[in-house]
Amino acid sequence: GLHIPESYLTALVQTACRKQGWPLDRSTLYTSVTTFLNEDQVEARPEMGCYVCGLYLEGARWDPTRGCLARSLPKVLIEELPVLYIIPIESHRVQLQNTLRTPVYTTSQRRNAMGVGLVFEADLSTAEHSSHWILQGVC
Repeated sequence: GLHIPESYLTALVQTACRKQGWPLDRSTLYTSVTTFLNEDQVEARPEMGCYVCGLYLEGARWDPTRGCLARSLPKVLIEELPVLYIIPIESHRVQLQNTLRTPVYTTSQRRNAMGVGLVFEADLSTAEHSSHWILQGVC
């Protein structure tokens, strides 16, 4: 794992901005949940961005058949998320309809020893209004 994932993601955006000629202050990260259930299924490196595995979802689960968030199964609080594709993109191109911006933390305690926890926000598709998932405490 990465000790300072924020730095890696910042470098990812900076590299894409230099390569594409985008202004850095108008760029952001967009995420997409892939169909890969684990890193062994990934056969090639993406042209831009990166794949991330080992993330968990609390308070909901990912439904691979519908491609969106679903209610947790009874007595299951935490579920592993499929491989996530993180893509640097120009901010004005981000479309977040039917999407929940979910915080991604370094640990389940939502902070590390230095008191820092939020790494980035993942964009997860949802069939329900985002307020439903926020009230469920999804993260």
